[in-house]
Amino acid sequence: MQKILIDGAWVDAHEASAREIKNPATLKPLGSVPDCGAADVARAVAAARAAQPGWWRVPGVEKARLLREIGARIRAREHALARLMTQETGKPLCEATDCIDWVAACFEYYGEVARSSYGNSVPPVAPHQLNFTIKEPYGVVAAIVPFNFPLLLMAWKVAPAIAAGNTVVCKPPHQNPLSNLAMAEAYEGLPPGVVNVITGGPETGTALAEHPDVDLIAFTGSTAVGRKIAAMAGAQLKKVNLELGSIDPFIVFKDADLDVAVPGVAWARLLNAGQVCTSSKRIYVERPIAAEFVERLHEYVAFLEVGDPLKPDTDLGPLISLEAARRVEDQVARALKDGATLKLGGRMFRPSGLPGHFFQPTILTDVRHGSVATREEIFGPVLAVTPVADADEAIRLANDSEYGLGASIYTRDLGTAMRAMESIKAGTFWINDPLTDNDAAPFGGMRHSGIGRELGPEGLDAFREPKHVHLDYVMERKPWFFPYRDRRPPGGSSHG
Repeated sequence: MQKILIDGAWVDAHEASAREIKNPATLKPLGSVPDCGAADVARAVAAARAAQPGWWRVPGVEKARLLREIGARIRAREHALARLMTQETGKPLCEATDCIDWVAACFEYYGEVARSSYGNSVPPVAPHQLNFTIKEPYGVVAAIVPFNFPLLLMAWKVAPAIAAGNTVVCKPPHQNPLSNLAMAEAYEGLPPGVVNVITGGPETGTALAEHPDVDLIAFTGSTAVGRKIAAMAGAQLKKVNLELGSIDPFIVFKDADLDVAVPGVAWARLLNAGQVCTSSKRIYVERPIAAEFVERLHEYVAFLEVGDPLKPDTDLGPLISLEAARRVEDQVARALKDGATLKLGGRMFRPSGLPGHFFQPTILTDVRHGSVATREEIFGPVLAVTPVADADEAIRLANDSEYGLGASIYTRDLGTAMRAMESIKAGTFWINDPLTDNDAAPFGGMRHSGIGRELGPEGLDAFREPKHVHLDYVMERKPWFFPYRDRRPPGGSSHG
């Protein structure tokens, strides 16, 4: 049984029950973790609460050094972390290795940003006064992340949270917590209690989010769960940062270079076997190029290698669970009933005899806008292609969604690109380079895709609140103090 990290020490959980973690490709056991209960949650939150005032007072230059050191420790463990993450997520090893680099870069970025960001000076309203703001931490942050990017999404919360002076209790995904426990070894240079890691399922996450000493909940996951967290947080007046689901559009305009657009769309949808919040789940293609696009997409996707994610030639690994694969299979079946045409794939299978939760890369064509494939988030390797008459229809349909996490387009025309950008409501808008993130730019959703932002200066501000300081360096009695009769003009009268 794995230990959990509380107050700078690896300790046994009070809760005796355990969760077995299996490789989703081979179904072989990888280890077991505690299913932490209320007592373990309380220990972790108490440690974070006790550590927070001291951590807040650590000078910014020292915080920056410690965050950079975390990044360096993660880089030193890159191979081991990537391999473990591949084993427990099913993510191809090359994707996992890239992910570790992004994780380290996030800690390094916030190590620098936090040093130079504290507040602002504002013009005073009267003589001999100074007005300025400082930005203070909320206190204790609960960081809860999903299975698809367990380390990256945790880094996006932990790095800015501690850079801002908060302390954190991390709850990794119950499907694959082992790599987060391994990454937590990189926190050993921090003061005890600054970062704590507990494990468990949804009940553990609920207990953590509901704990009265948690001041802010940073959550990435489904919109349904995000709504429950928002309602619970509202009852307790907790702050929330929520990065939720989406059904992101991708428009391929008729002037696009298909030598670029075909592999670009395929990658943007099939990365991590389609288990990405920002993957392109609705693909709109202008009719003049739609037929050629579909044929070339079919040829390209059929060539991709599905199999053991530890092998260097593998492009797509398994889905995270049998339940996830069955859900995708059901959604594909319903999409076909809605009138879509199955061009490729469409079912679970076992490549090379592997017993895991694999799903064939799937292409659905003639997908009707408003059908299942455009209204439900399909978390699997399914490309849903909808032909459109022209650019106006493409933009209109792309924007016709209750979600707004990201959107991508391919076009050579700057005017078309700008018109689409201005019309489509999305937290990130990618033009000719889908799904590329930037540590210095904000990431998050509009509409039902979330509240708040991660990354960039905005990601730092998500974990701190401003305090206005008003200073008068001359101590004097103000003319507006009581008694008000002293303010009457000579010869005046009183009314009332």
